Amino acid sequence: MPALTLREVLALDPVRASEPELLAGEAALDRPVRWVHSSEVYEGANFLDGGELLLTNGFGLTDTDAEIRRRYVRELAARGASGLAVEIGRSLPTMPPEVTDEARRLGLPLLALHRVVPFVRITEAANRAIVARGLSGRSVVRPWGDDHTAALLADLADRAALNQPEVEARSALAGFHPSPGARLIGVSVHGTREVSSVDRAVRLLGGASVLRAAFPGDVLALLALSGSVSGDPIRAVQEAFRTAADPGLTVAVGHVVDAGSGWLRWSDTLRAARTTLELALTVPAAEPAAPEGPLVTSARALALERELTRGGVDANRDRLARLVQHALGPLLAWEAAHPSDLVRTLEVHLRHGCSPTRTAALLHIGRQSLYQRLERIESLLGLEIDDPDLLGELLAAVCAHRVVRGMGATQVRGLRTVA
Repeated sequence: MPALTLREVLALDPVRASEPELLAGEAALDRPVRWVHSSEVYEGANFLDGGELLLTNGFGLTDTDAEIRRRYVRELAARGASGLAVEIGRSLPTMPPEVTDEARRLGLPLLALHRVVPFVRITEAANRAIVARGLSGRSVVRPWGDDHTAALLADLADRAALNQPEVEARSALAGFHPSPGARLIGVSVHGTREVSSVDRAVRLLGGASVLRAAFPGDVLALLALSGSVSGDPIRAVQEAFRTAADPGLTVAVGHVVDAGSGWLRWSDTLRAARTTLELALTVPAAEPAAPEGPLVTSARALALERELTRGGVDANRDRLARLVQHALGPLLAWEAAHPSDLVRTLEVHLRHGCSPTRTAALLHIGRQSLYQRLERIESLLGLEIDDPDLLGELLAAVCAHRVVRGMGATQVRGLRTVA
């Protein structure tokens, strides 16, 4: 039996609940679906490998002209997408006619989703069915490594209905035997279909035991570090991946959990790693990136971004916009009229304890130039930015500005985040 088809995906309960209407591509309904992704940016095609069904609420298509929309459909077809499903009614009142026309011309299945169903429900149901089909030996696309490992990681990351004895038995079957005092850390790697970077990092960590498998969207791993190892385990894992991962990869590290704390905590660190990866791919970094090497971040490094987007960007967009306008209104008005880098300067300064030396070094400017920027910021906002009473609000506001700008702008690099 072949891989799961688009026709079969459309028969899944969460998909049917969205009331899908097929507008184009009826002849291609029996093409295989390798994975289901969601994205609200129009550059989403750049991150597809072929065979994906792409879900979008259409936000990335609202402020673009007809030709850009046509190019969006052409790029999806060129990347081998199995179909495009667009939520109609919130961000996008109706399907743009040029999107339908281009999809029909190219034979790309185009679906209008007329009822709001959280994309996370659709992706979890579809991808679980895809993995299950693969584990039954009927799929043309199989995860890297042992099937038991891939299935267990997928179930933990999706928080499938499990119990502790089952997880322990399946872990043993996959050769994963963390000691009761071990510390577990979830890791998600984007940009490769191979687990070699995980294996190299494990060796650098002194041979920590690991569950790891490659999936169509990323490589997912659960590392078990000995409880006797001193120091910060998150920092140790990050440093290992900075050395082991190839340039261009993005690595996200989850929380530390005790091996004996139960499977829900195992799930928490894997889910934190995946959510953090989506944020790292989607939201512009707060600081200038290193010129070479992988991007390695962690759930705690993006803790504020995770909280600001909890429940999804759409659910928080208006609230975040109000926060930004309240705290940064005069500064944004100045930047709109005078090209500058004041908002990022403010965020980097706040994130590094208002240290002029560190801020200037990270921004690659002299201290005198930094002082001039800070004076301008304080003049525009009418406050002292190192006032302890203001630090929380200002940091939340500059972070929210970057999140909202990143989720809706052309520079976005990744997936729709659902925390």
